[in-house]
Amino acid sequence: MLERRFLFFPVAELVYTPDDVDLEYEDVRIQTSDGLIINGWFLPGSDTSVTWLWFHGNGGNLGHRIRDLEQARHYSDANIFIFDYHGYGESEGVPTEKNTYLDSRAVIKYLHSRQGVDSDAIVYVGHSLGAAVAIELALSSPPMAMILISPFASVRDMAHLTFPFRWAGWLLRNHYDSISRVQQLSTPILVLHGDQDDIVPIDQGRKLYMAANDPKRLQIIEGATHNNICEVGGELYWKEIESFIESANSSR
Repeated sequence: MLERRFLFFPVAELVYTPDDVDLEYEDVRIQTSDGLIINGWFLPGSDTSVTWLWFHGNGGNLGHRIRDLEQARHYSDANIFIFDYHGYGESEGVPTEKNTYLDSRAVIKYLHSRQGVDSDAIVYVGHSLGAAVAIELALSSPPMAMILISPFASVRDMAHLTFPFRWAGWLLRNHYDSISRVQQLSTPILVLHGDQDDIVPIDQGRKLYMAANDPKRLQIIEGATHNNICEVGGELYWKEIESFIESANSSR
């Protein structure tokens, strides 16, 4: 339980929805393989040739991503699907590493079956913990491209940075071992990281980037911390994402 409290910070109440920023969306309920129901939002784009599958970080819920979704829609006309993990928002269950993987598998199955979504043109967009979930899913369901925002190499790496005793990482049950998994992928990868990240140090993003196979890009956002990288990056941030997706799409 202590480990879950270190990793997961879910909030149950959905304070905001896309209605609050005048974004068109569909509320979606998906059953996972353990029989529970998770909640997601599908935001249809005017350009349906690409769909973003958004994996958020370890705090809050869908409602706390409203401003990010608003910015994403401003810069991109793609479909966007974002979902809450077990125990977040209106999703049932308890968050664990295993359950986040169950969630991602249920969601990709849903998107592959949804009319109007090109299964070969799905882009994974993962922030922090969400980057680790996206990388794990990419092993079994490779996306067209993957965008990793403020990612870490592994929970064990983060534990060594966070706890004063050197053996702390070896006690953890949740591993999120992205560093070993990313080496098995050939998916185009863009890593975005703030140079002032106060939660996941930029060296973690660099370490994951170095381990990834080509094609790959690294974009450092000067002055950005962990939770304001979108705002600080501004147009550079979103244009880098759009340019990367366009390049991956044209290379198919």
